[in-house]
Amino acid sequence: MQIGKAGTPVSHIGQAYPDRVEVRGRDLCGDLMGRLSFTEYFHLLLTGREPTDDQRFFLDLLLVAIAEHGMMPTNVAARMTLAADPESLHGAVAAGILGCGPVILGTSESCARLLEAAQERVASGGAPAAVTEEMAGEIHASGDKLPGFGHPVHRPLDPRAERILELADAREVSGPHVLLARCFRDGVAKAWNKPLAMNVSMPIAAVMLDLGFSSAAVKAVPILARTAGLLAHLAEEQQNPLGFLMAGRAEEAVQYRARPEDLLP
Repeated sequence: MQIGKAGTPVSHIGQAYPDRVEVRGRDLCGDLMGRLSFTEYFHLLLTGREPTDDQRFFLDLLLVAIAEHGMMPTNVAARMTLAADPESLHGAVAAGILGCGPVILGTSESCARLLEAAQERVASGGAPAAVTEEMAGEIHASGDKLPGFGHPVHRPLDPRAERILELADAREVSGPHVLLARCFRDGVAKAWNKPLAMNVSMPIAAVMLDLGFSSAAVKAVPILARTAGLLAHLAEEQQNPLGFLMAGRAEEAVQYRARPEDLLP
């Protein structure tokens, strides 16, 4: 019995035939291989179109910006998984990706939806600064966090975020969503009564939207980037195992203490 609504039984991505592979209407071996970079090919796979120069440049930039951030919990989980099962590289990658919640993967998709909502208010006649100030105030009053702001390490500025915005201005791709991201910075400072660092998730979303990406595609970038970082950590783990060392340090750091109520009959 079918559960849920099914779509049209058609895929537009690719098909393998005995003598060729076709991807998005193009011959993989006769056209794409040797002509497109992986970033360009990723764009084609994701959107069905080959990227413009600016789309390729910024997709490259964003992937580089967030592929690696040190011994994050996802990298630790992947290393410890590989230590426990050295033959399961794919399992270790999966363990790391499955642990990529918004704290590690970032909130770029949420930022994109926030920026789209703000742009709708602007399109209805609101000024960008007034709209973002109002929305930041609403989010603060509700007790929620505003995606794209705050970072446990990068204070007062996230250097990755600032570099993305700098290059967006330099290449003249900054549009209404980048403007709204900057306005949100002021709105957040007013609502929270203190400045909060704009983290890398906000400019990722803003630049991608200004370059014509859909909000649904935004999260694909940090997932792909983090996968590359995981593979680097796992390659190092194979040469210089740290997984069991980290597991041992965790056990040393956490004390066991029986609770008196657990000893009651």
